[in-house]
Amino acid sequence: MDRDAAGQPRRAFDEMQEEAGVRPAYAGIAAWIAQHGLAALGAKRTEAEALFRRVGITFAVYGEGGDPERLIPFDVIPRILARSEWDRLARGLTQRVRALNAFIGDVYAGQEIVRAGRVPAALIADNEAFCKPMLGFRPPAGVFTHISGIDLVRTGSDDFYVLEDNCRTPSGVSYMLENREAMLRLFPGLCSDHRLVPVGHYPEELLETLKEAAPPNCTGRPCVAILTPGHFNSAYYEHCFLADEMGVEVVEGADLFVRDDVVYMRTTAGPKRVDVLYRRVDDDYLDPRVFRPESMLGVPGIFAAYRAGNITLANAPGAGIADDKAIYPFVPEMIRFYLGEEPLLQNVPTFLCERDADRAHVLDNLGELVVKLARGSGGYGMLVGPHSTKAQQEEFAARIRARPQDYIAQPTLALSTVPTLAEGGIAPRHVDLRPYVLMGREVRIVPGGLTRVALREGSLVVNSSQGGGTKDTWVVEDRPEPMPQSQSMGAMSQSQSQRQG
Repeated sequence: MDRDAAGQPRRAFDEMQEEAGVRPAYAGIAAWIAQHGLAALGAKRTEAEALFRRVGITFAVYGEGGDPERLIPFDVIPRILARSEWDRLARGLTQRVRALNAFIGDVYAGQEIVRAGRVPAALIADNEAFCKPMLGFRPPAGVFTHISGIDLVRTGSDDFYVLEDNCRTPSGVSYMLENREAMLRLFPGLCSDHRLVPVGHYPEELLETLKEAAPPNCTGRPCVAILTPGHFNSAYYEHCFLADEMGVEVVEGADLFVRDDVVYMRTTAGPKRVDVLYRRVDDDYLDPRVFRPESMLGVPGIFAAYRAGNITLANAPGAGIADDKAIYPFVPEMIRFYLGEEPLLQNVPTFLCERDADRAHVLDNLGELVVKLARGSGGYGMLVGPHSTKAQQEEFAARIRARPQDYIAQPTLALSTVPTLAEGGIAPRHVDLRPYVLMGREVRIVPGGLTRVALREGSLVVNSSQGGGTKDTWVVEDRPEPMPQSQSMGAMSQSQSQRQG
């Protein structure tokens, strides 16, 4: 458990309120709430739910019975970062993604970091995300991680930690964009009174990044498409949303075919060559000739087209090796090794259960640690020690002893809280932040990201599949220009929405 210098459990940092009063970035929000009250916030939440339902902003959870299509809970009180805070984060995110990309390239080339003794060889060779067909292959411009989602948590005014890296197919960016659009419609006056840094240009930045990744044999303007597993995928809404926003096609495996190592999509006007494929299909299902032969989601022959320089796959197959939570503790060393720099963002201290000393410590302190599957996601397979029962701790102890290589553990950090509309009023709830980092010829980051919020009191689990929700993330200029305080709560005009979103 995160403790202070006296050994006492550390109190969670409140991002809105400090001892001296409301923090400057939240002054406008606090004034609005004081003037309009809880009833107005509740009405806005109801309006937001109706808006999300009308637009069809959903995610899917299968295997739990009932309708799998669900609205992701949206909290109408935004999470706010000052521009100076964001700029520090952006520098650290840029540094981290550059190092992760260099690591992935090294993994499939000379593995110099292993030869130098900085990363254990077994963590790569025995890793299920290690993609042997990628050995010796360098994608265009050496970019493996075109789209990365880096999960951050905050524990103090200047204390941010990277919780995990997502370099395969990070999801959630559609909620970031839709949350901002909803806030602009619901609170036009409040938004106009803050100098919000826009996020609505993310699809343009993504498309430009993908075009920059065009393969060597592309001639003319690159044709970009999104490959989806189909409407049963939990992120299918996002696939279609991004395709629509970028003005590109969303395709399934059956819509594509390969001829002479060139990938084409079927259209009503005949076959059309595809140059860049933003694929949301996992490695194992991408090409039945190379990976799982029974896959119906991928495209036979697409990997040969990739290696022939006729198509770019974003993200690159095998990029998931950088997602592994057992690899995560070595990212600071990657930054030093590849970039010759000291890390700007901190890691959470991490225990690898396959190490004897680490495992002994974890087993002795299960009640104070968070235990995670090294290759898990979505909040599944996790033990939050302080909120667990003795029976759950004993179950996890048995799992760790049986397969120690499958688990890592971390201290229970006192994650920051942001005021959230809860039953009976406004209450603090723990949050994290997933900024989206794009890598082409240059690194691009749309300011902000997706704030996920643990809606249950005291919970640290923010994943939507585990009952979490989202907030709009505002990055605001530190010194706002004087402007009249608008009290309007009506709908914003379309032109205003486009300018600010």
